[in-house]
Amino acid sequence: MRVSLPQLPAALGRGVAPMYLVSGDEPLLVGEAADAIRAAARAAGYAERSVHFVDRSFSWEELRSATQSLSLFAERRLFEVRMPSGKPERGAELLADLAARPVPDVACLVLTDKLDKKAADAPWVKAVEKHGVWVPIWPVETAALPNWLHERARALGLELEPRAAELIVERVEGNLLAAKQELDLLRLIAEGAPITVELVLRAVGVSARYDVFQLAEAAAAGDAARALRVLAGLRGEGVEPTLILWALSRELRGLWQARERERARSSARGSGWNLAAAPSPRALARAGKLPLARLMVEASRVDRVIKGVDAGDAWAALTGLTARFAGALQGAADSGRVAV
Repeated sequence: MRVSLPQLPAALGRGVAPMYLVSGDEPLLVGEAADAIRAAARAAGYAERSVHFVDRSFSWEELRSATQSLSLFAERRLFEVRMPSGKPERGAELLADLAARPVPDVACLVLTDKLDKKAADAPWVKAVEKHGVWVPIWPVETAALPNWLHERARALGLELEPRAAELIVERVEGNLLAAKQELDLLRLIAEGAPITVELVLRAVGVSARYDVFQLAEAAAAGDAARALRVLAGLRGEGVEPTLILWALSRELRGLWQARERERARSSARGSGWNLAAAPSPRALARAGKLPLARLMVEASRVDRVIKGVDAGDAWAALTGLTARFAGALQGAADSGRVAV
């Protein structure tokens, strides 16, 4: 049968199948599926495990002989076949036989990369699907990553704030293994407390001397000298440009919303407030004179530069945005520039 990763524990609870196929290009999820199968096999008495790598020197006949022979050390054995290509060629018949006509006290686990349509329709895969268990692993879509993180955090006993989850997603750029490592680190740092944006930023190595909040606050307040000094410090400490841009964009959104509320004579925060900063009084004094629309457009361009979509140097782009936000590169009298 074909099961998804969340369905695998229930399938394993019904007993160990003669053949498992785990296919996919997401190393973390493939590894977790394989670990679950290995654990179930050990619990069922498959005490001996042998690992076989399919390469140019690999012999399918030797694998056939090994599965047919008796073990001197264990009554039940698990054979693990790691086959990156997903195309066993001369071994296809053997894999189909092991699935359809299993050897007593022998189970097989086959690990492959993602199978394309042609490979997925191969007779040996169909045999595994009919007589064993096939677990195709699919990547987690970017839009689904925050929910995925929340589920992982809940399993670890962590409370993950929504914006903190979004920040982790921005940092790891779809790398689930990196996301797992972030959560493991945050679990140690949090010591039972909720995971906040501030905690995430602290966990990724922003030192007490410089942090992205200081940068954004200085730029918003028009303190160009301090903002550029903090930016240089962040660069020297290896802080990722994505985090810096996030902080600047958050401050811009806060000023934009504050200005719109003032125009509407409203105290309502409006949609998306959780993604915006609460501007300082000094920043609010400049809000009416700042070209916020142009700055937000520039922030979008900087984002494209950081991601490699637009040409340019990420740090040069961040320096320009910071300087303009702080008023250092705006010459008009009503630009919001202050003395530095």
